[in-house]
Amino acid sequence: MRVTELNTTLPPALAKALELLADPPAQPDVSKGYLDLLGAVSVDDAAAPKNTRRIQAMWASPAVAMVYDNAQAVMRRLLSTFQPPTEWLKIPPGGIVLDVGCGPASITASLARAVGPSGLVLGVDLSKAMLARAVRTEKGSQIGFLHADAQQLPLREATVDAVVSMAVLQLVPDPAAALAEMARVLRPGGRLAVLVPTAGRAARGWRRMPKFGANVFGEDEIGDILEEQGLVSVRTRNFGPIQWVRGKRG
Repeated sequence: MRVTELNTTLPPALAKALELLADPPAQPDVSKGYLDLLGAVSVDDAAAPKNTRRIQAMWASPAVAMVYDNAQAVMRRLLSTFQPPTEWLKIPPGGIVLDVGCGPASITASLARAVGPSGLVLGVDLSKAMLARAVRTEKGSQIGFLHADAQQLPLREATVDAVVSMAVLQLVPDPAAALAEMARVLRPGGRLAVLVPTAGRAARGWRRMPKFGANVFGEDEIGDILEEQGLVSVRTRNFGPIQWVRGKRG
């Protein structure tokens, strides 16, 4: 069955998503409300590195997904730091936005408003518990979710207008690989914004401490990686231990 024939049986957003995939599945699994591109395993053993420490197992818990969702909602109301920079992203009407590590879809609604009814927002996450909560929380013809790995995004090169990733890279085994993937899927002129925890100059000392499965980043670390990937106009802004990093594909 061809992709165009499959699209008639899929939710509108996931039908659009299927057209953007580098390797669309012959029989898409959307039984749980999201497009499952990994199946029963989190990530292929021979593919990207896995985070098997306790913090990643915790993130796969439905209880943690609920707590995280509620905590994010409170922080967004109290702190503008945790609002996605939609104005800076300059998302065109009808554009395509990728939310990498979308979790329980805490910011999906604001991104959906930015793209408008003819646009598309795709949330990607490795945690099925987070995605299960996301599909219950956010519905709409322009919103879809993918079970996929940030280190190996399933989209073709240069397919999205903007990428957002909030408080995710600290959980990814290879943050540089994930950033390279985000840069790869951006269209020319597309913009990226990521939020990460930063220890500034103390990051080197932090890394000597026992590992708990979470990364912490130096002051210029994320910006340097994005510039290595060819992004321009890279800027950082710190809010205590939180850092926003922005860049544009030239």
